[in-house]
Amino acid sequence: MRWKNRRESTNVEDRRGETVPNSSRRGMGIAGGLGIGRVLFSLFRRGSGKTKIMLIAGLVVAMVAFNFNPLSLFGMGNITRGSSAQTQQSTQSIPAPDDEYAAFLKSVIGMNEDFWAKELPRHNIRYRPAQVRIYSVGTKMDNGSVADASMGPFYLPAEERIYIDPSFFLQMRDEFQVDGEFARAYVMAHEYGHHIQHILGRTTALHSKHGKIDKIEYNRESVRLELHADFLAGVFAHHDDKTFDSVDRADIQSAMKCAKAIGDDILQKRAGQRINSDHFTHGTSEQRARWFMKGFQNGLLAEGEQIFTMDYNRL
Repeated sequence: MRWKNRRESTNVEDRRGETVPNSSRRGMGIAGGLGIGRVLFSLFRRGSGKTKIMLIAGLVVAMVAFNFNPLSLFGMGNITRGSSAQTQQSTQSIPAPDDEYAAFLKSVIGMNEDFWAKELPRHNIRYRPAQVRIYSVGTKMDNGSVADASMGPFYLPAEERIYIDPSFFLQMRDEFQVDGEFARAYVMAHEYGHHIQHILGRTTALHSKHGKIDKIEYNRESVRLELHADFLAGVFAHHDDKTFDSVDRADIQSAMKCAKAIGDDILQKRAGQRINSDHFTHGTSEQRARWFMKGFQNGLLAEGEQIFTMDYNRL
């Protein structure tokens, strides 16, 4: 991916290295994101008796063998910089604040800003930029809650802000076998897509249905929102490549591989779960890759609206 020497966003705040107080409070109203703790909790809550026993046994083994604090999966462990084994292990794998990740993220966000600042007014929609907060281990959110690395990258509509711990890119490489700059850019473009959805009113429309429709239907509406964010990431990539020749075939393949690696069906398989579409919230691997490619191939913002109107089984 050709991103160097592009304009860097001034809306990116780098908080890596800060000390964060312990907190069991979590952020609310998150749109998008992939956290290990959330996945494990979901599997435990919905899993069979055998699955629950396996998860508990795995946690016990980790606690004994690695002095592992299971509360850290849910942002309730000790995330303060200090001498604990957990903190030392986390900080060893976190890039330094002056590494290339900062320049990369600022450039990628700048690319998204430049495109959407031109695209939305073409549809008579007023654009405003998202804020981005880079952090390591954990960081305090504006409402006093703590964002932590186990939550993965996410967009918080209340703050109009994207949160990202760059160690997630190491997780992509080591656990999902997905690497490459454009795969990382796809992740950020997806999260920026959630900001565009917020501007369009799509995020508020989904949250307004909470408690008013059954859980399965709400999950399906969530899938539509996530696939639309994938589509928007593709639309951005289409126009950026058309204007700046920023990606090649290998870049697109890496983004497709990333989309497939974080599909609900693959995550359920990796966790030893039976695939259950009623529990999907982000879409299958095939759906995520396909909608990204649709956006990349046509670059037409209006084409994505069909995601919210077409029969769910045709997505």
